[in-house]
Amino acid sequence: MWSHFHHEADIGVRGTGNSCEHAFEQAAIAMTAVVTNPETVSCVKNITIECEANDIELLFVDWLNALVFEMATRKMLFNQFKVSLDGLKLTATACGEPIDVERHQPAAEVKGATYTELAVAEDRPGEWQAQCVVDV
Repeated sequence: MWSHFHHEADIGVRGTGNSCEHAFEQAAIAMTAVVTNPETVSCVKNITIECEANDIELLFVDWLNALVFEMATRKMLFNQFKVSLDGLKLTATACGEPIDVERHQPAAEVKGATYTELAVAEDRPGEWQAQCVVDV
């Protein structure tokens, strides 16, 4: 499950899942949804992303910023994610396709994930949330 939350001129993204990995995946879908409807994106090409950080919250921001980098440099959108954590090292696969302006009708460009309202926590046993504000 993913959602957006209001934050002045920017947009908050939040992922909720039964594991930290699943929450990271759902937050990535929420970030795609800032740009376009994720259901309009086809899984055509897989890319691998690796990140490492000193704590889980910094790792979350690094994860989203790595996706922003891949979206910008490859001119792609992603809608399927598989995240694996080994301590504070993340290895992930993102699947998507090149941007088709006519079909995807991009509404905004995500410039980067920020530390604003950054939180990664297991709220209840088996219920993780990962969130932050993204600059658009």
